[in-house]
Amino acid sequence: MSSSSRAPLIIPILIIVVGGGWLLTAQGFTPGVNWVWTLGLGIIGILTFVVSKGFDKVSVVIGPFFLLASLLSVLRQTGQLSPDIEVPVLVISIGNLLLVAQLPAIPKPGWYVALPPPAPEPDPIGPKKLRLEDAPGTPSGSRAEGAARPPGGR
Repeated sequence: MSSSSRAPLIIPILIIVVGGGWLLTAQGFTPGVNWVWTLGLGIIGILTFVVSKGFDKVSVVIGPFFLLASLLSVLRQTGQLSPDIEVPVLVISIGNLLLVAQLPAIPKPGWYVALPPPAPEPDPIGPKKLRLEDAPGTPSGSRAEGAARPPGGR
């Protein structure tokens, strides 16, 4: 299946997953978990890889971060983790992921286009006038080639 033929499946699958989480909460398996929020975080993490078509310097940061945030959200909502632990873990993880993204082995995203180098700024005095005798390789010599100027020359 090509990625374009899978696109219509995303919304129905998301609705099924949210309904499944809602059912788990209603049956008492995981009471008090906000499944829309938690699954939303996880889905953002997964969709980051889908949209980027794999790993790149952006998806390697955003995808794992949102997946970890989803997992920590479930742990916090079920009382197994306090917010005093969750937030520092997320801060540490984003720092680590940003470091990983700096590795040369991880490619730049496909949409990234390097900007051309800036054009040199024009001289405020005006363009420099070149003399034929100052050109490199001319018979009269050049300062760049170390030849002396003819007598009476400028």
